[in-house]
Amino acid sequence: MRGSDAVSGKLFSYVNLEERVPADHPLRVIREIVNTTLSAMSVESDALYSPFGRESIPPERLLRALLLQAFYTIRSERQLVERIDFDLLLRWFVGLGMDDPVWDATTFTKNRDRLLAGEIAIKFLAAVLAQPQVKALLSDEHFSVDGTLLEAWASTKSFRPKDGSGPPPDPGRNGEQGFHGQKRSNETHASTTDPGARLYRKGQGKEAKLCFMAHALKENRHGLIVGAVATLASGHAERLAARHLIEPHANRPQRITVGADRGFDTQDFVAQMRQFNVTPHVAQNDNGRRSTIDRRTTRHPGYAISLRSRERIEEAFGWAKTVAGLRKARHRGLPKIDWQFTFAMAAYNLVRLPRLLRAAP
Repeated sequence: MRGSDAVSGKLFSYVNLEERVPADHPLRVIREIVNTTLSAMSVESDALYSPFGRESIPPERLLRALLLQAFYTIRSERQLVERIDFDLLLRWFVGLGMDDPVWDATTFTKNRDRLLAGEIAIKFLAAVLAQPQVKALLSDEHFSVDGTLLEAWASTKSFRPKDGSGPPPDPGRNGEQGFHGQKRSNETHASTTDPGARLYRKGQGKEAKLCFMAHALKENRHGLIVGAVATLASGHAERLAARHLIEPHANRPQRITVGADRGFDTQDFVAQMRQFNVTPHVAQNDNGRRSTIDRRTTRHPGYAISLRSRERIEEAFGWAKTVAGLRKARHRGLPKIDWQFTFAMAAYNLVRLPRLLRAAP
């Protein structure tokens, strides 16, 4: 018999969110790791709030919601709040019951400075990696480092002379602006939309864009990100950030290795790594000059292994840009870009952990 399409309401309805989520859903493993991590960070979270006044939205729920934004490629925080309101899976992950109201999207804006001041993103990344079942997956001997460009939330039309000279754009919401024949550089020009954005191009023949640079350190056993930072875009930013990320893991009795592309094949970087008791497995840049990496490094089988493993760091950058929404930055200013990128790297690790933990002996 054909069923009726009529909607018949019920006087009482009992929905258990815990029963609606399948037992083998990947978010169950992720949620357990996230909850343990946030519990370990409870003291840091308490320090961000005054003991007096009205109760705020728990920071644990805000952070779980921001993780969902990265997992499911939700473009804005307003859309994120709408999804949480009607999606039972998202409600369950955040920690809201069926009848609990969802906060307003402006709550993220009001709490962002508080999360920035507490350096919650980098602490969250470190707390995830510090959990025993996750720490057992990490290599403490072999690493890879690299950087990528993050396009700033600013138009090249906003790149104006610092002294206020130059013709204004044509009238209108998106007025035309011609740059032909003009010499523009970061020394004489700055973006009026995001002053921290720098005009930079990735290579010869590439277009110049207003952007920031993001850098990550990966361990080579399972490809998990163990360090992340964003910086202003410059020709030296990658090497300076790499030293900053590698230094906490260096100067040990046991020598470690760091793989990197040919952009790191410079005398200062290689010398600094060797001072840190780090073997620089850097790809040789023999394009018209002598490489600083010689046979004492390349003759070992581990050198070729490091170069192959190094390429996996691009997977994290690709995931952050295509899935986590970092193809173009959603915020302005280096502190917010740094927070967003670091949190995205933590989300990348969490996405990979269910499969890695399931395969672990």
